[in-house]
Amino acid sequence: MAATHSDEFKRDAVRIALTSGLTRRQVASDLGVGLSTLGKWIRAISDEAKAPERDGDLLRENERLRKENRTLREEREVLKNRHGPQPACAPYKQPVVSLGPEGQLPIAYWRVRPR
Repeated sequence: MAATHSDEFKRDAVRIALTSGLTRRQVASDLGVGLSTLGKWIRAISDEAKAPERDGDLLRENERLRKENRTLREEREVLKNRHGPQPACAPYKQPVVSLGPEGQLPIAYWRVRPR
């Protein structure tokens, strides 16, 4: 009767076979499984691992956008915190409307709101 192994055991066996530097035959005998069984596990897990490789372009694009976003945020902070004769953004001007003398047409002017 064939022994059944957990998925965790199979993943660990594949990891050992691929990273230990031992031959597959030696890993299979150390773990008590057949060489062809270990080969099947490696192919199956390699096929599962290939699915994210198709998303490699998406991952690279995502990383590029994160870097660009970080750069833009830093630039915005520099502009926001800049001091000197020209502020980074103009102060907000609030319109003020009042009636002219003796109910004439309204007079409008801009008042700069203090910071």
